[in-house]
Amino acid sequence: MPFVLDNSVVCGWIFENQANAYTESVAQRLLDDRAHAPGLWPMELANVLRTGCKRGSLIAQQAHAALENLAALPIEIDTRPASAATLLSLALRHDLSAYDAAYLELALRLQQPIATQDAALAEAARAAGVGVLA
Repeated sequence: MPFVLDNSVVCGWIFENQANAYTESVAQRLLDDRAHAPGLWPMELANVLRTGCKRGSLIAQQAHAALENLAALPIEIDTRPASAATLLSLALRHDLSAYDAAYLELALRLQQPIATQDAALAEAARAAGVGVLA
């Protein structure tokens, strides 16, 4: 079953200190399935990699290699962004950032669970009825 992929899981694939059994199980899931991410995902990912480089967790070459590896995975970027009004409504209703609301909106629109390690987003996904990828 396809799912919406949150950047909090992807960070576990890149940074050892954020890896755990859940991030590994989601990675394994992509061997037979596909994931969806909102249009903001590439920007969010680039920012995480930049921060890793600035903090010395990665060097630029590793960051670029991570991007190449991720590009080979079956992750589809949504090209139909939600309206600001929709994101604001979801953010207010579930006490999320507008960025996290973009993941929730995509999950609701596609009727797919979210793979996330973010507690607030997981709670919102359960409350909204899409759930969290087990």
